[in-house]
Amino acid sequence: MNIGDLLDRTAISLRVSASSKRQVLAVVAEIAARKLGLDAGDILDALMEREAAGSTGVGHGVAAPHARLEGLDRMRGVFVRLEQPVEFDAVDDKPVDLIFALFAPKDAGADHLRALARVSRLLRQAELREQLRQARTTDAIYALLVQDTGSARSTAA
Repeated sequence: MNIGDLLDRTAISLRVSASSKRQVLAVVAEIAARKLGLDAGDILDALMEREAAGSTGVGHGVAAPHARLEGLDRMRGVFVRLEQPVEFDAVDDKPVDLIFALFAPKDAGADHLRALARVSRLLRQAELREQLRQARTTDAIYALLVQDTGSARSTAA
């Protein structure tokens, strides 16, 4: 599964300002609603329901919120970079500034888990996280996220 299949350039937002996890998820829901043609309130409810089951803050300043939504025909993503990190109840107790949200059709099954694993592997790379924090444009962020991660694996070997 390629990140480019999940993420559209217009679903990337930089310099987002939020002061809480709920505000961050509301921003994500608004972006997703515009991109997916769904209701922002329904998206926020689904994200909050998932967070209630356990934080999606995966550590190192990264969160991967996700939800299954009625009306989607395939997996979709939203990427947000915050101006200031916010508390997210992450596994390492560090605040979050990089958010890659995933949205799956209600019946996505294992595809949903594969996409989450792909995003998680990608954002585990310290160098990539730093590049995402330094990038100045949505095009630069997009290029970093969709680059062939095979080259990253071969240089690590």
